[in-house]
Amino acid sequence: MIAQFERKCYNAGMKYKKCINTKIGDLVIIEEDNKIIGLEVNKEVEEVISKDTVLLKETAKQIEEYFAGKRKNFNVPLNPKGTEFMQKVWTTLQAIPYGEVKTYGEIAKEIGHPKAARAVGMANHRNPIPLLIPCHRVIGRKGKLVGYALGLDKKEFLLGWEKKNV
Repeated sequence: MIAQFERKCYNAGMKYKKCINTKIGDLVIIEEDNKIIGLEVNKEVEEVISKDTVLLKETAKQIEEYFAGKRKNFNVPLNPKGTEFMQKVWTTLQAIPYGEVKTYGEIAKEIGHPKAARAVGMANHRNPIPLLIPCHRVIGRKGKLVGYALGLDKKEFLLGWEKKNV
């Protein structure tokens, strides 16, 4: 399925968006060079062209399936922009199974920086593609729900949604 998105786009460097309504609000999915580069919640993204590309339609479909309880993993090409450290964190987040959580400290250990729990938290906060890169699955020590760029109410909802649909 991913292969169909790997074709060269004649408008290289152009950004496109698609808006959908979900259980956590209005999502704006952003694509550039046939990869998802961003996902905004309840924000207007004006500098991007609205267009129903194949990738944006597929991503919207997969998000709708997630919120219908029919999808546990996303299968679209991603290209989050960030430092090498952030990339390591975001790659590790994608390996957290649906319905499970890990602590910031556990993620720090997994990426080889056991004392970098706060830096992991900052990478989580700067995740440009929340939900598809499941930063909501990262919690504080002792199971405490802390820090989520979209708001703790959305983090609590997403974790509860996944637990209910495991």
